[in-house]
Amino acid sequence: MTTVLVALLALVAGVAGGFALRKAIMSQRLSTAEGRATRLVAEAEAEAETKVRSALGEVKEEISAMRREAEEDIRLRRHEVKKLEELLAKREDEAAAKLEEVRSREKKVELATGEAERLREELSGSVADQRRELERVSRLTAQEAREALMAQVVDEAKRDAMASVREIEQRAREEGEKRARKIVTIAIQRVASEQTSESTVSVFPLPSDDMKGRIIGREGRNIRAFEALTGVNLIIDDTPEAVVLSCFDPVRREIARLTLEKLVSDGRIHPARIEEMHQRSVSEVDEQIRRAGEDALADVGIADIHPEMIKVLGRLQYRTSYGQNVLKHLVESAHIGAAIAAELGVNAKLVKRCALLHDIGKAVTHEVEGSHALIGAELARRLRESPEVVHAIESHHGEVEQRTIEAVLAQTADSISGGRPGARRESLETYVKRLARLEEICSAYPGVEKTFAMQAGREVRVMVKPNDVDDLAAQVLARDIAKQVEEELQYPGQIKITVVREIRAVEFAK
Repeated sequence: MTTVLVALLALVAGVAGGFALRKAIMSQRLSTAEGRATRLVAEAEAEAETKVRSALGEVKEEISAMRREAEEDIRLRRHEVKKLEELLAKREDEAAAKLEEVRSREKKVELATGEAERLREELSGSVADQRRELERVSRLTAQEAREALMAQVVDEAKRDAMASVREIEQRAREEGEKRARKIVTIAIQRVASEQTSESTVSVFPLPSDDMKGRIIGREGRNIRAFEALTGVNLIIDDTPEAVVLSCFDPVRREIARLTLEKLVSDGRIHPARIEEMHQRSVSEVDEQIRRAGEDALADVGIADIHPEMIKVLGRLQYRTSYGQNVLKHLVESAHIGAAIAAELGVNAKLVKRCALLHDIGKAVTHEVEGSHALIGAELARRLRESPEVVHAIESHHGEVEQRTIEAVLAQTADSISGGRPGARRESLETYVKRLARLEEICSAYPGVEKTFAMQAGREVRVMVKPNDVDDLAAQVLARDIAKQVEEELQYPGQIKITVVREIRAVEFAK
């Protein structure tokens, strides 16, 4: 037990010694750590103090630099302000000098105004005295003199304006005629169409005179059947080896000619055969009419047109006017109109279409009464032509007032085609009667001394008495004659009316 106690005591002593040793070691370490911490704090405080001092130095330097910049800026601004003050003072001095000068001028103006008022009063009195003296001498009041002067000035202005207007009109007329002549010449040069002779009869040759009897038939039954079917008069006379077909309708006359040609060629002539050949001829002529219309459209370059219009157009191949084939006249007019439109910068396609269809009414004038222009316009309207084309058709002879440039050009092309040399012909008797009537119309007016129809009736010159007809009356006379000629005469193209008023002063030197 003692041993155990000893052992316990030894253990307790060892534990106590261990604690004491550990405490000593911890105390030593704590002292070492405190010393190190104190040293670190001291070092940190020294370093912080160093950095604070450095920062304070930098801040002081920046403050010093900013102060220097501010002082420099203030110095410059003070310098600028000083300059502005000097400039302002200088301008104030100049303004004061100018103000003084203005005041001086105002004084002078006031003096001059006073002097002017005095002079005005003196002049007013003088003018009034002079006006009264002038009124007394001229026996006119101021208002009457003013009106007389104004009338004189207006009269002189009118005369000057009239002279200027005449000069401008003359120049424009010369230039316009030159330009128009060139355009028309170019258009005519581009077109040269053949012409056919106008006729209401066709002479059909026979192989022998024996054929005449066969054509007449027993008791005339063949010729009666032929005339009833074709609507054409068949004239058989003493002309050797020939018969004459007479009809105002060229289409029926052509059908009758083809029918007779087939009958003579076949040799069998009787009513049933005549009817059969007539039907064949009608079919052939219809085909020729359609082909003629298509050829005309192809010639002028028009494709979009109603099929019925092609047939109506083709019928004009058998229609003539004053010896001119109407279909060829239309094609020629279309080319002329397109050429003129191209020169003037107008829609050439539309003008070409208007010119091609302007006489389309002549194809049905045998069937419908009325003006071919209005009939053609109604026909074109029914076949869905454009309003511009319809208007050009209805207005190309003046029944309707022209409202478009295309209508004017279509009428111009029509006049050129019909009025150019060699285009149309007429009988000598009709020609002489027209010239005589033309001179008779002109001579019937008062003041007319002589009348001369010239250039194959395309121009008439009217010589008037200068003492009875003045310049204005001469212009009115030309217009009246032209209007009466248009109303009473029928003629191709146009007629130029020239009224000549001539005054001659004759004196002899002795």
